[in-house]
Amino acid sequence: MAKITYITFDGTVYDIEARNGTTVMENAVRNAVPGIEAECGGACACATCHVYVDEAWVERTGEPQPMEEDMLDFASDVQPNSRLSCQIRVSDALDGLVVRIPASQG
Repeated sequence: MAKITYITFDGTVYDIEARNGTTVMENAVRNAVPGIEAECGGACACATCHVYVDEAWVERTGEPQPMEEDMLDFASDVQPNSRLSCQIRVSDALDGLVVRIPASQG
């Protein structure tokens, strides 16, 4: 289990206990975190689960794969630390992960 902190565009904080092997997106949807729509259900076929990974966690979450990079082209306000939360798998190494949800998804 890992604790993930989601911060919405208005500063509301959601601390979620996430099972290993699930995705950051799945846990947001399961816990009704606003701003994570996940219209494609986690198939990396939309950009409605776009998040900003806190700078301290960028290395541990890794770089986007080419398919994810292509889908990020459809997201608003993309930054160097942008990721699709459906592509970040939860593990013990991500215990304490902090992600922010863009205002454009609020």
